[in-house]
Amino acid sequence: MRQGGLIGICLLVAMGWMAGCATMGGPEIEVDENSREPGSWVDFNGKPHDLIGKGIQVGDRLPSVPLTDASRTTPVVLSKEKGMVLFLSIVPSIDTGVCDAQTHYLGEEGDELPVSVKRITISRDTPYAQQRFAREAGLGDIQYLSDYKAGDFGKAMGLLVEDLMLLARAVVIADKEGVVRYIQVVPEMAHLPDMEAAFKMARKLAHR
Repeated sequence: MRQGGLIGICLLVAMGWMAGCATMGGPEIEVDENSREPGSWVDFNGKPHDLIGKGIQVGDRLPSVPLTDASRTTPVVLSKEKGMVLFLSIVPSIDTGVCDAQTHYLGEEGDELPVSVKRITISRDTPYAQQRFAREAGLGDIQYLSDYKAGDFGKAMGLLVEDLMLLARAVVIADKEGVVRYIQVVPEMAHLPDMEAAFKMARKLAHR
């Protein structure tokens, strides 16, 4: 997909979400405690959307697919990261109300996590959009990784929404050896993940 086409899709979807979803300071956003299987489907405002890819499972290693670090615009391969618990907060677009809330929760409430937990936000926004968000939100202690080029990370994880070509909302946590120990794929994309349950797992893995 050309970058212009991706940006167009993102803008259309973002406009719909901003109109229909809560923003910071607005109505409370519903939290989903359930999960769908990667590679299955998710709902967006009640309409099902298939997910591309076989789908990663607990016990698998993170895929060896490069993402782009927003701060340096250099490639990052998460499967090579060792020695830290990786808390992956995966969002469709940071310029939407629910994604904004999810990232603020990770950045603010996540400050209480052990120092051995690396907090990462992943989306298909361009690195420059992620840089701007981090600067304007004051959330520079999160690493921002972009899957904007071809969505290869999303495909490898089973988290790429087929017709929207955006990432499904999810939380994935890998232990210090890069093995996935926790997955929540939020069934309804307009809802938040259960961040407190994910924080609990991250703390547990950090103390192993």
